[in-house]
Amino acid sequence: MSQYHIYENLNPNSKQAYPYLIDVQTTLLTDLETRIVIPVALKSKFGKGIIKNLNPIITINKKEYVIITQQIAGIPSKQLGSSVYDCLALRQEILSAIDFLITGI
Repeated sequence: MSQYHIYENLNPNSKQAYPYLIDVQTTLLTDLETRIVIPVALKSKFGKGIIKNLNPIITINKKEYVIITQQIAGIPSKQLGSSVYDCLALRQEILSAIDFLITGI
């Protein structure tokens, strides 16, 4: 697993709403059986309520998605499928969204 990669969501209960998950956990902890992830949903299905500082927009395969930082969670590593996108270029934007979630700044 690689930090700031977007993976297919293999969880049958949530993959319809959140087809992708961003791995934000440091690679120093790859031996853990869990990963900290942020769900990603199609912007068109997310509806209103996008908060600029909290919900960055990302384009994957020519479709716009919303990074739903407020739903950050720990999940079993086995629920992450194939890597579909490297979003290391959005590292600062993702970290800023996490910081905003925690500190409000």
